[in-house]
Amino acid sequence: MTGRDRAAPPAARPLRERGHGRGSGRGSALGPYGGGWFLLLPALVPILVLSVGPLLYGISLAFTDAQAGRTDPTKVVGLANFADLRLDSLFWDSFRVGLTWAVCVTALQLVLASGLALLLDANLRWRWLARTLALVPWAMPEVVIGIMWRLVYHPDAGLLNSALRDLRLIGENPAWLSSASLALPAVIVVGVWAGMPQTTVVLLAGLQNVPGELRESAALDGAGAWRRLRAVTWPAVKPVVLAITALSFIWNFNAFGLVYVLTQGGPGAQTRLPMLFAYEEAFRYGQYGYAAAMGLVMVAVIAVLLTVFLRNRIEEDDR
Repeated sequence: MTGRDRAAPPAARPLRERGHGRGSGRGSALGPYGGGWFLLLPALVPILVLSVGPLLYGISLAFTDAQAGRTDPTKVVGLANFADLRLDSLFWDSFRVGLTWAVCVTALQLVLASGLALLLDANLRWRWLARTLALVPWAMPEVVIGIMWRLVYHPDAGLLNSALRDLRLIGENPAWLSSASLALPAVIVVGVWAGMPQTTVVLLAGLQNVPGELRESAALDGAGAWRRLRAVTWPAVKPVVLAITALSFIWNFNAFGLVYVLTQGGPGAQTRLPMLFAYEEAFRYGQYGYAAAMGLVMVAVIAVLLTVFLRNRIEEDDR
């Protein structure tokens, strides 16, 4: 037998024949990056179970006649809930109140938080204390904020009316939360106070990312504070402003706990936001399918409004 006919020793065989190639061993079962999916499971499973699953269930529920306390099976009714919702004037009144609340609170939060962020970004004494105090409303639960402001707005013993009486600005005690003309503005003030810290923190982070060299160069060129704000600061923080405005609008439109503690939607329906209306339909009257249809309509309308808002801003940037 010649050396050519003799089988090659194991050490001389190709790596693929010995089981070390790409297609064999443990790596072939998962692929070179297949094991990464297992690292995503701890974050992916809660999202699927707590977010995606309930969302899909709520969407399916909107096309049924699900009610509380029924003994017969739930039936699929197609678009019947949406047809009834189109003619429900109470829901669209609450939608109008919700848009008014969300627009006013978001706009006021943005204006006041911008001024506060500029102030906290300045090199002032006791700046650390001011930043800490600015975060106090953010650290308080909505229920606590609602109870606290109910005491402030109390007609007889409230801090607000007491201060206004001492300043001789009022003669009678306004019922801030039970007056048809004052309830919504009073609740908007609370919403601005409660949500302003998160907007301030985001804007402050954007301001601190503006290169100091640009500000110093603009100052050396003779640009004043307003010119530096328009030419240097605003272009750098504009993406942050757009993002926090969109998120704040979503958060404010979906507000529930704060307004529920303050007024429970009253007086009448002056502060009844869409989320409060859907909550009452679902858990007070047991109309689960109808309430799910409300939620689906709210999601669709907010998605359309945000798409128009963001597209207009992007088109302005491209010009």
